[in-house]
Amino acid sequence: MLALNIARRYLIAKKSHQAINIISLVTVAGLSIGTMGLIIVLSVFNGFGDLVLSLYNTFDPDIKITAIQGKTFNPSVIDTSAIYKVKGVKSINYSLQENALVRYRDRQYIVTIKGVTENFLQSVNFSNKIVEGNYLLQQGDTSYAMVGGQIAYSLGINAGDPLHFLNIYIPKRNVDLNLVFNPDDAFNSSYIYPSAVFSIQQDFDSKFIIVPLQWAREVIGHEKNISAIEIILHANSVNEKALNEISKIAGSQFKVEDRLQQHDFLYKILKSEKLAVFIILTFILLIAAFNVIGSLTILVIEKKNDINILQSMGATFSTIRNIFLLEGLLITLSGAVTGLLLGGLICFVQQTFGIIKLEDAESFVIDAYPVIMKAGDFINIFLTVVVIGAVASLYTSRQMVKKQINNKDIV
Repeated sequence: MLALNIARRYLIAKKSHQAINIISLVTVAGLSIGTMGLIIVLSVFNGFGDLVLSLYNTFDPDIKITAIQGKTFNPSVIDTSAIYKVKGVKSINYSLQENALVRYRDRQYIVTIKGVTENFLQSVNFSNKIVEGNYLLQQGDTSYAMVGGQIAYSLGINAGDPLHFLNIYIPKRNVDLNLVFNPDDAFNSSYIYPSAVFSIQQDFDSKFIIVPLQWAREVIGHEKNISAIEIILHANSVNEKALNEISKIAGSQFKVEDRLQQHDFLYKILKSEKLAVFIILTFILLIAAFNVIGSLTILVIEKKNDINILQSMGATFSTIRNIFLLEGLLITLSGAVTGLLLGGLICFVQQTFGIIKLEDAESFVIDAYPVIMKAGDFINIFLTVVVIGAVASLYTSRQMVKKQINNKDIV
């Protein structure tokens, strides 16, 4: 307690040399700026990461069932009625995917045809992603296609154009190409009118054409098989619990994945990038820690008389060392707390008002830098700053106090 009281007085009291006060303030400011920078950068990184994932989640189901072996399977082998009874399940939908060549007028493009039910698109609120044309897959006996924005741009598609349609070519299954003399005999072909253009995320916009499931089955050549069972959960449902129950129902021949597992590689990349950013910015804090060393060094030299007085009053080496150790910790805590508060305030303002805008924002889905603050980041940054400051303070206080004490044998 004595060491803490003296350390606190050293922190706030005016020093005999004005430069020492300035150095202390610079040290606190350096730690504050480093801490603030970490909070801001990681929060912006969180914002972009969640934005990317949310764009993927717009198109992906909460839970997806696919076959471990083969591209398609018959959905009748899975008891979907039992899946409906799982708590949190909102809807169950089938989808069928296949690569295809699409021609529109005099242009062509390699795409992935995805056949879906109308119910699935309503479940994921797909209509909000339509940027041109009408949200329409089926009207009477006529089927329509909704085309990704990049595909539409490359092919020059006019959504809703009744005079031009998409020619779809899909390779036939179980065909020996060595025995095919006419290239047209190697493909199933059909045509479909584009009803709309959607924009979600580049990976989807440049890859997918959405069509009715039955139309996809006919052109691909699968009367009953599908590529996946896609399950939508109610909001705030416990995914892990539902995932485990559905996995038991599906059995060992099927892979059951939540949204994180569907894009496991993407999640790992985002996590690795965030860790790399954290490590790089931590080096800035290490540089700021040298200010702590300098500040304590000068303070110990200035307080040489105080050290001698405390020594003559019976203070041990550990007591004197702890005074300056706690002084360094107080400086570190002041910088850390100030940086966290300033960083949190700046992030809150950006999150609320979007003051700092993105360049060429009209071509992006948002117009300002996204910010998401996470408690874990604040805790990790605080602990990192405190550990760095504690190590620097412990080393400096121990070495410098030893040099200033005349009697090296004090214990």
